[in-house]
Amino acid sequence: MEWISDVSVGDWLRARLDDDWSMHHFVPHGYEAYARVFHPGFVHRAPDAVEHPATWADAAAAFGTTLHAQASWQHLVRTPSDGDWHSRIAPDGREFAAPLEGALDAGILSRLVDHLSTHTTTPDSCVAAAWEGWGGMLGYTGTGPSQASLSFSDDEVHQQVLRQSFRNPFENPFQRATWQPGVLSDEISKGARLELPDRGHVLFSSSLSDFADPEWQSRAPWGDQPLSLLWPADRAWVMVSEIDFDSTVVAGSHELVRAICADPAIEALPIRESSSPHWDSDEINR
Repeated sequence: MEWISDVSVGDWLRARLDDDWSMHHFVPHGYEAYARVFHPGFVHRAPDAVEHPATWADAAAAFGTTLHAQASWQHLVRTPSDGDWHSRIAPDGREFAAPLEGALDAGILSRLVDHLSTHTTTPDSCVAAAWEGWGGMLGYTGTGPSQASLSFSDDEVHQQVLRQSFRNPFENPFQRATWQPGVLSDEISKGARLELPDRGHVLFSSSLSDFADPEWQSRAPWGDQPLSLLWPADRAWVMVSEIDFDSTVVAGSHELVRAICADPAIEALPIRESSSPHWDSDEINR
């Protein structure tokens, strides 16, 4: 995968997005069909501390709710208005944890690649995008390492170590800002971004074969951060893993969407164009 400095390759995508808060704030208009690929949640039964992947259908069955194309995890696990939807105890005693947002499971991506590759004429000529805001990915001018990385750990000990490692600029008002390198090179860090509504992305040339191996992140230029966007040169489809979505949306042909939704290894449902991704758009499980 090589960095793409000319971000105009993504201009077509920007032109198909809306300013409203339908899914088309992030997912382009103009495709025959759309598939919502649900990111797996996690489940365990006390006192077993080992978490296992949980489908949305598993959660719906456990809580007596209904899985449908616009289901929200919060309503699926019957979260009260003042409750925490990140972790919910089902009537059978199992604890369900919410899916990851903005990160499609590598094994599911690998399976998706099988379908995506047969629905494009350019499987070896694709554009992959990583959101610019992942902590530590890009360098910047400042007085210490990016504190954005604090947002991506639930380990309180790790959080405390990180907090202690950052200097408070008010403790040294004469400290000068210097360039803080990131995972990507300084040239990439200072280069152009594909600017979409409320999101900037760094672009890379890629092949679908780059993502066929579930270990692809070990070889990605941007490190172990998720893939945000992927499309082939012929634009036959586009895959969007928006950072605030607990699902990935694939836009493409009717045939592609049917194939994805029929694959037993992928939990996915067709979703209507202009659907809302908002957590409170689930009218069935309220």
